[in-house]
Amino acid sequence: MMMMAVALLLVLHSCAAVVTPAADFDVTKVSFDDGFAHLFGGDNLVRSADRRSASLTLNHYSGSGFISKDMYEYGFFSASIKLPSNYTAGIVVAFYTSNGDVFKKTHDELDIEFLGNVEGKNWRFQTNVYGNGSTSRGREERYLLPFDPTIEPHQYSILWTSGHVIFYVDDIPIREVVRSDAMGGDYPSKPMSLYATIWDGSAWATANGKYKVDYKYEPFVSDFSNLVLRGCRVDPIQQQPDSPRRCAEANDELTSADFALMTPEKRAAMRRFRENYMTYSFCYDTKRYPVAFPDCDIVPSEQSRFSETGSAKNSRDRRRSKRQSWKPRARRTNRAADT
Repeated sequence: MMMMAVALLLVLHSCAAVVTPAADFDVTKVSFDDGFAHLFGGDNLVRSADRRSASLTLNHYSGSGFISKDMYEYGFFSASIKLPSNYTAGIVVAFYTSNGDVFKKTHDELDIEFLGNVEGKNWRFQTNVYGNGSTSRGREERYLLPFDPTIEPHQYSILWTSGHVIFYVDDIPIREVVRSDAMGGDYPSKPMSLYATIWDGSAWATANGKYKVDYKYEPFVSDFSNLVLRGCRVDPIQQQPDSPRRCAEANDELTSADFALMTPEKRAAMRRFRENYMTYSFCYDTKRYPVAFPDCDIVPSEQSRFSETGSAKNSRDRRRSKRQSWKPRARRTNRAADT
C-alpha cells in the first residue's frame, strides 16, 4: 500500500511539473516609450494604451519596425511575440540586434527571423550570427516551431555576452554559440541596437520565393510585449571614459544571471529541442562549407539526421496537438507538436 501511495505521488508530481507555469527570468520589463523609438512604417506601428507594448503591421503600403533608443555592448534582449495567422507566405517578422547603421562594412548581427507560410502550414524561424561583416559566412540554423505562434504570444530572447550567445524560446535554450580564439572577428563584439520589424520577404522567405505575400489577406499584424533591454548602454562614436569599466561590470552581471547559466537540465532541454525541431544547420552543410566552422560542435547523433546540404533528411511540417505540452519535462505548459 505504501509503495502504491508513493507511486501515485510521483505520478501526480510529474503531471504537476507539466502544467505549472515557469517562473520568468529575473529581468525588468521596459515600456515601449522608455526603451524604443519608431523606425519606419508610419501608422503601421501602434503603441498600446499603457505604452508598454506595440504592434507592427505589414500592408500593401509598407511594413513597419522599431529600434531601441540606445546601443548596447552585450546584453539580454527579449520580447513576447504573437505572429500573424492564416496565409502568411513571404512575410518576415524579425527580432534582432545589429550595428549596420554605424559599421556599414564591418557590422555585427544576431538574428531571430520568423518566416511565414501558406495557409495550413506552420511558421518556421531561423537564427543567425554575424561578426565584423562576415555575411558571406552565415551561421544559419532553421527550426520548426513546436506550437502555434499565432494563438498566443511566446517569449523569444537573445543573450549576448563577451563569451557566448544563447537564443531562447520561452525558457528553453535552443542554440548556444561559444566564443573561441579561432572565431576571431566573426564573434559579434561591437555595440548593437535592438530591432523589431515586419516586412515583405517574398523574394526568398517561403519556398525560396515560390510563394509571395498575398495582400488580399492584409493587414498582417505582429504583437510585441514584455520587452526587455538589459545591458551596458554605450555610444560607439563618443565613448565616455567610464564605459570600459561600466560595461565590464554589466557583462559580469549578465554572465552570472539565471538566463546565462547552462545547467545540465537546460542542456538536455536544448538537445531535445534541436533533435525534434531543427531543420537546417550550417555546421552540417558540407556542400556549402566543406570545412566546419571553429564554433561548430559536431554531435554525431545529430549529424546523422542531416544531408550534405545541411537540411534535415525528414523535415516535413509536424502536426501540432493541443493535447500535449511541447516541453513535457519543463515547467511551463505550451501547445506542442506531435513528434
